[in-house]
Amino acid sequence: MRITPQRLAVGVIAVISVGFMIFPVFALARYGGPPGIAVLAVGLPGFFVPHFLNVRAALRGAEPGGPSVLLAVQALATYLPLVILPDDLKGWWAGVPTILLGSVLLRLRPPLALGCLVPMAVADFAFIWSASSAEYRLGGAFYHVITLFVTGFVIYGVARLVVVSRELAQARTELAEAAVLRERLRISRDLHDGLGSNLTAIALKGDLARRLVEGDPGAAKTELSELIEVARDAAQEVRQVARGYREMSLAEEVHRAVALLEASGVSCQTNLADLTVPRPVDEALAWAVREGITNVVRHSQATTCSISTSVREGTVRLELVNDRARRSAADGNGLTGLRERTVGLGGTISAERTDGGGFRLAVEVPA
Repeated sequence: MRITPQRLAVGVIAVISVGFMIFPVFALARYGGPPGIAVLAVGLPGFFVPHFLNVRAALRGAEPGGPSVLLAVQALATYLPLVILPDDLKGWWAGVPTILLGSVLLRLRPPLALGCLVPMAVADFAFIWSASSAEYRLGGAFYHVITLFVTGFVIYGVARLVVVSRELAQARTELAEAAVLRERLRISRDLHDGLGSNLTAIALKGDLARRLVEGDPGAAKTELSELIEVARDAAQEVRQVARGYREMSLAEEVHRAVALLEASGVSCQTNLADLTVPRPVDEALAWAVREGITNVVRHSQATTCSISTSVREGTVRLELVNDRARRSAADGNGLTGLRERTVGLGGTISAERTDGGGFRLAVEVPA
């Protein structure tokens, strides 16, 4: 049987609770007579039933509350025998308040529980002082007070250990689930952004090859060869997505974008600043180019497009502007993924129509 924190806690609390009661039970049953038997018959259930219920509630993670009936019953079963028992029997019940402190700490709110420490310690000290002989009075009183504190806080600490270990296990589970969700979102985003652009290029080159196959077979053959290369690139990107490794650069993506735009009949102008930026920034800008060009090809009737970068006050700005937008893609899935990448680097993104009916995508990222 595997020893879990809860089983360990139950074992420790049971040993403490039963251990402190063995001597009182044995002594009162053998020497206490009718008063001792009466105290055992009423006091033991009155003490242990609330004690068991309070500890079980704490182990299950119940939040401490105000004074409860169970705690009042347990306190009554603890201190009433010290009042009604004959003087020669009271000392045998002296260890019981030691266990009560554990229930007090577990079930009361911290300010109220800590407020109970002083009167309980004073009551325990006074009782042992009065019930002990002169030579053992001071030492016995201090011993019982120290035992009261140590035992009570051990019960409290062990019970809290169970709750904390359960919360940690739940937190680990939630973190694992969050990691799985992030990985799924990454794969979905990368597949959308990467394959979307590649499939658009494949469709364009396939359509162009179909139109050229009869009039210019040589040109059609060239387009088909390029289509095959694009398809291979797409397959390679799928493998990279699966491995979690995507390496992109702004310069390569701009070169690819120019080729794609020209293949679709869009004139492209580039004005790129000489940039030396960290790889995450370079990749984010590359993704912005890919998503922006994909939207130009899919969602516009553009005839011209410009790609430009600039650096100002430690911020890199990328702009993609086309002259004829068919519809706004500001709320598309691709721009949502791009916005997540940009915000993750502390940047901003804007996508809006221009005054001339075109569309501008602007990305700013700290360099």
